[in-house]
Amino acid sequence: MKPLKEFTIPFVGLKIAKHHFEYKIEQAFFEYFEYGEFNNVNINVNVELEKKTTLLELHFKVSGWVNVNCDLTNEPYNQTIENEFDLVVNFGDEYNDEHIDILIIPHGTYEINIQQYIYELVVLAVPTKRVHPGVEDGTLNSDILKKLEELSPKLKEDKEKEDIDPRWNTLKKLLTDK
Repeated sequence: MKPLKEFTIPFVGLKIAKHHFEYKIEQAFFEYFEYGEFNNVNINVNVELEKKTTLLELHFKVSGWVNVNCDLTNEPYNQTIENEFDLVVNFGDEYNDEHIDILIIPHGTYEINIQQYIYELVVLAVPTKRVHPGVEDGTLNSDILKKLEELSPKLKEDKEKEDIDPRWNTLKKLLTDK
């Protein structure tokens, strides 16, 4: 996969200090990754890169919303997301990204691409069970919800009262007569 140029940060020319980068993420970004779970996306990413003499420290902050389908009703809704992540970039003999929050890049590298980290931050910020807010507070009017309510099993207490054989009542008296 070819890296997107707008997410490549050339750090060689930067002074030893903190530098801020802002990105606006839209649906085309996830289409590039062939990720089809989102209907629409509006996310702001703030990256603070602190350049030090021997390493780089990156702090990612993601906030915004993604439009996803509800797992219960399949109704689309905007899920707000927020996530943060810290990454330490160190220099070594060869490229190594085995650790979650440490990236080792070869000596002589002059830029770093952060698109994969942004992608993972957004995808992991979305809850695994996506429930429309209208389902939780009861305001969503949906045919699927009505059908689910219609097909849901009745309460156990109501069913027991209907199905009790009158002969069992006399046996229950024996238990209470002790």
